Amino acid sequence: MSQPTEQRSSMDELIRTLDLEKLEENLFRGMSPQVGWQRVFGGQVIAQALMAAQRCVDPDRYVHSLHGYFMRPGDPSIPIIYEVERIRDGKSFTTRRVVAIQHGKAIFSMSASFQLDEPGFDHQLDMPDVAPPDEMMPEAEFREVFLANAPDAVRKYWGRERPIEIRPTSMTHYTSKEKLAPEARIWVRTTGPVPEVRHYQTAVLAYLSDMTLLDTSLYAHGTSIFDPDIQAASLDHAMWFHRPCKLDGWVLYAQDSPSASGARGMTRGSLYSASGALIASVAQEGLIRKNAEA
Repeated sequence: MSQPTEQRSSMDELIRTLDLEKLEENLFRGMSPQVGWQRVFGGQVIAQALMAAQRCVDPDRYVHSLHGYFMRPGDPSIPIIYEVERIRDGKSFTTRRVVAIQHGKAIFSMSASFQLDEPGFDHQLDMPDVAPPDEMMPEAEFREVFLANAPDAVRKYWGRERPIEIRPTSMTHYTSKEKLAPEARIWVRTTGPVPEVRHYQTAVLAYLSDMTLLDTSLYAHGTSIFDPDIQAASLDHAMWFHRPCKLDGWVLYAQDSPSASGARGMTRGSLYSASGALIASVAQEGLIRKNAEA
């Protein structure tokens, strides 16, 4: 009699999705965890595309920026094919382009630039002054309080085990329809260890960077992406990697949305280590359309 398959944690499952299958030179296949969603989480596609690009550069070159566009929703029931184009290999910088394909069509495209580590000028903006994560409501407790009367879609999103734990510094947005300043300060951390490999660490950072951004652009309007009258989707995603981080502790994700217009909301983000080092910067524009029948 065969032994039952060991249950993987959500973090183990994330790392497994990043371990892409090589089909041919510059061609990879990635799977999606089966979590019951109708489309693939955008952060997963960004992270897998980054892993594909990293497989096609010299191991001593590390990503310093990426710029991607979402074109179609990903289908979680089938694999995603990642095709890498080797644009340029310079003395210090390397450029790669990645296209993610499903059903014969591109669902996401990304350009990424890699660089040899080298010394240079060094400065950063200070981390915002916020209460530490230990003073914030744990996510498990937040679920019990918030999910009791939440819509089905919200309970489905928050109720499952996820590889990233979040602790917002303010719960007002989740408990009222008050119009708030379009700003968020959110502590995030992985729910399990990240491999001691920098390429995996940057990919996991890219994965979590796609979380909560669209919601911040809706703060000023007293609604959220969980409102059934709102159609929301990421349109693009840009990221700049400033300093390495092992992701072995809490990270502060400071966000603000400077503008919303034309059914699009733009959000900026800064990711800081708990010690205050600026790890990465993020910018994203997303569709935030109010349904016509609403």
